[in-house]
Amino acid sequence: MSTTLDTTPSTTTATTSTTAHLSDADIEALGAELDAIRTGVMDDLGDDDARYIHRVIAVQRGLEAGGRGLLQFSLLPPAWLAGTAALSVSKILENMEIGHNVLHGQWDWMNDPEIHSSVWEWDSASAAEGWKYSHNYVHHTYTNVLGRDRDLGYAIMRVEPEQEWKPWHLLQPIYNMALAAGFEYGIAIYDIELEEVAAGRKPWAQARTELGGLWRKIRGQLLKDYVGFPLLAGLAAPTTLFGNLAANVTRNVWSHAVIFCGHFPAGAETFTEDQLDGETRGQWYLRQMLGSANLDGSPLLHLMTGNLSHQIEHHLFPDLPSNRYAEVAPKVRELCERYGLPYTSGPLHRQYGNVLATITRLALPSGAGSQPVDPDHTAAADSAD
Repeated sequence: MSTTLDTTPSTTTATTSTTAHLSDADIEALGAELDAIRTGVMDDLGDDDARYIHRVIAVQRGLEAGGRGLLQFSLLPPAWLAGTAALSVSKILENMEIGHNVLHGQWDWMNDPEIHSSVWEWDSASAAEGWKYSHNYVHHTYTNVLGRDRDLGYAIMRVEPEQEWKPWHLLQPIYNMALAAGFEYGIAIYDIELEEVAAGRKPWAQARTELGGLWRKIRGQLLKDYVGFPLLAGLAAPTTLFGNLAANVTRNVWSHAVIFCGHFPAGAETFTEDQLDGETRGQWYLRQMLGSANLDGSPLLHLMTGNLSHQIEHHLFPDLPSNRYAEVAPKVRELCERYGLPYTSGPLHRQYGNVLATITRLALPSGAGSQPVDPDHTAAADSAD
């Protein structure tokens, strides 16, 4: 499907080389079409969606119970392997498809007091309230805006050439591996904004209070996984503890890979603060589309990523239930084709490899060279020509 667009260059501050062919009217028309997509899905939510999230929660809890039960017999290697695998999948589902999306308010429309963003606390080192501010508000409002979106490098990584190089960036390929293994703790500490304290923009007293709350959450997580359940296993306490550790590291590494693939691969664009001046609804939509990247894969991959494999759709509609992103994605891709915009997408192994290559290249002060070209980044735009 194609349409004739007004090719008069836009004079808005949101113009980039990717969008220079769009007029202000084009951008607002695009926004109106995206609003219509969202409204159509929200108006259609009902019992099937409610059954979906209840079913996922039931499966997750069953896997957790089964995994922890098997780990009680973890002196037997098959029981350890099966228990650790079940617990790992359970933790991934709890964090990605359930916790992340519940905390976005995706299921608030159900008015279910047990599945509501205001009461949900997840199996993660991060306290829900702090994470909702740093992620739902800061990241989703200022997506990929240098100097405003703290998720660009999480305050320690250089992932864009425009970010100032510091000597410690030489080590980022190494500490990125440590960040992946302990991702839940890295994000939890990151939420405190300690760099703002060091810069004098945040009172230490406030940070100290937040650190106290963070420690209470982390202490509970540590006691649960590394004291309580191992003690219940008796003689199998050491192997149970190791199984819990392996499940947590597996969940952390998976989350790190999926999340880093959402905004850092080649093709995902960054923006400057001046582009926020007078930003309209259409321009905000445009920034979310251009600053995000999808993962190609099976329904199982989408489930295990919490549907963040549909990162573009998630950033356009963060409060839309995640089970609807697969339905929305073809409509968004078709809009990109009609408006001559890229729709960045690729398989997990290629996107994550691209991210790791970028992290390695930008560890060097001379690493500001051109990024590798992602053929899928320009696929939608090319098809519109």
